[in-house]
Amino acid sequence: MAHYVPPKQGKASQLFDVVVLVVMTVGALFVPLWMGMAGAAKTVAAPVAEATWEALGQNAVQAAQYEALGYTPESAHDLILARYDYSFSTVALLTMIGVIVLYYVLILRFSEVEYREVISEKFGK
Repeated sequence: MAHYVPPKQGKASQLFDVVVLVVMTVGALFVPLWMGMAGAAKTVAAPVAEATWEALGQNAVQAAQYEALGYTPESAHDLILARYDYSFSTVALLTMIGVIVLYYVLILRFSEVEYREVISEKFGK
């Protein structure tokens, strides 16, 4: 039985693959941020009229740490009171589910084709 030797990939193809993977990784990480779909909260849930450490719910140790970082109660107001927004769009959720299912089907199809090619190279038809 002949030993299987996989096909060789050229240097240009390898470089292209790496560039595509890097672009896809950067895109997956930063596009949601650029589109405003992810990241820190943008609004303050309940603003406080007079910003003091006590009104912001900070104890003496927490206040000292904020002051060590250069914050005052006024400048830390939005930072402390901002909350994450957990709302989502049903259309976006369904679109994401569709993309994931399509990706899964695509990977299964490509894997089946490659598996059949390897079997036919190794054992013949």
